[in-house]
Amino acid sequence: MSRIGKAPISLPDGVSISVSDDNVITVKGKNGELQQAIDRDIKVKVDGGILTVERPTDQKRHKALHGLYRALINNMVVGVTQGYKKELELVGVGYRANNKGNLLELSIGYSHPIYFMVPAEIKVSTTSEKGKAPIVTLECNDKQLVGQVAAKLRALRKPEPYKGKGVKYRDEVLRRKAGKTAAK
Repeated sequence: MSRIGKAPISLPDGVSISVSDDNVITVKGKNGELQQAIDRDIKVKVDGGILTVERPTDQKRHKALHGLYRALINNMVVGVTQGYKKELELVGVGYRANNKGNLLELSIGYSHPIYFMVPAEIKVSTTSEKGKAPIVTLECNDKQLVGQVAAKLRALRKPEPYKGKGVKYRDEVLRRKAGKTAAK
């Protein structure tokens, strides 16, 4: 049996879960509301403050979906209670970031500034201190959306392995390469 799929999800206070007839799960909490459509074979049961996900058979497809939907529902519960946060660091001389609402303006070494429209569900903020790399912070209750937007921002200028210049996650450890040495 799936180790992830069979683990129960404990629902914190203030979180309500409802399953509609067409297998759409709605999770409501203090940080908002999230919805996820699930496969018709997978059953979700709420008993007291414990949510369990069950599969009908041990087919390979059912095993895969069992763990997947349990993880997605757990991410939704964490999202509506605590939320998710991703921090990106712009490493490089002259790299800057500032935002006006959800419009992010990045100067990351190209001949022109890059304007990136962040979805309305995400709260974006930028900080720049003298002597430190600018930081872009993304906050939302949807883990999937925050990760996708952060990955798109990182893809604009991936960190290079020699000097480490580029857009990187704050906690990311880069594997550095040695440059060429002067030959005599």
